[in-house]
Amino acid sequence: QLAESGGGSVQSGGSLRLSCAASGEEYSTYCMAWSRQTPGNDRERVAGIDRYGTTTLADSVQGRFTIFRDDVDKTLYLLMNSLKPEDTAMYYCAAAPTRWGKCRDYNYWGQGTQVTISS
Repeated sequence: QLAESGGGSVQSGGSLRLSCAASGEEYSTYCMAWSRQTPGNDRERVAGIDRYGTTTLADSVQGRFTIFRDDVDKTLYLLMNSLKPEDTAMYYCAAAPTRWGKCRDYNYWGQGTQVTISS
């Protein structure tokens, strides 16, 4: 199970830190990711981190967002700085098993946490 928290409403230029609490014994072996979605649009992957700590970020958030994980507390984080109105979305945490060193399908999703950025 995945449970996101930390969303809210902030002004443009502000910061938020999202958290995703995971359950399960094999959390540290999973790839984790944050995606976001606005009404009527497809879900967009914004950040990912594999079991080795290698991260990926979408071009739209490079230099502003940071993804990191705490495998002891089984928590995934997304630190978001310099927020823009276009970052407004529902943010979802997702998990994928690792096979042969690669992330497989993200089949586990949380319920999401809303982020709203006002100009």
